[in-house]
Amino acid sequence: MDSRDLKSLVVIQSLQTGQDSIGQPVTTWATFKTLRANIRYLNGLETIKADAQTSVVKASIRIRRRTDITAAMRVVFGATTFEIKAVLPDEQDRERLDLSCEVLA
Repeated sequence: MDSRDLKSLVVIQSLQTGQDSIGQPVTTWATFKTLRANIRYLNGLETIKADAQTSVVKASIRIRRRTDITAAMRVVFGATTFEIKAVLPDEQDRERLDLSCEVLA
């Protein structure tokens, strides 16, 4: 994989659990890794859900192959947050990992 293809700097976040100052459980998104990536917007559509118009934007984010990224994580690029729907490894070349994502509104 040519590193020139990975032009965007993204942050992979994972959900962390902890306690607040009075001992109550809290969950927050914390930085897991900062990586170079190639972001491709695939398509988008608008639908009506619960009597409100919503839009769904799908994207594919390609990174170098790793084994520690899961669908329970998310990707942040600037002001855009992507929910990882599926992690798709490249089994042939074993060089990259594609993250099938949806933009969170």
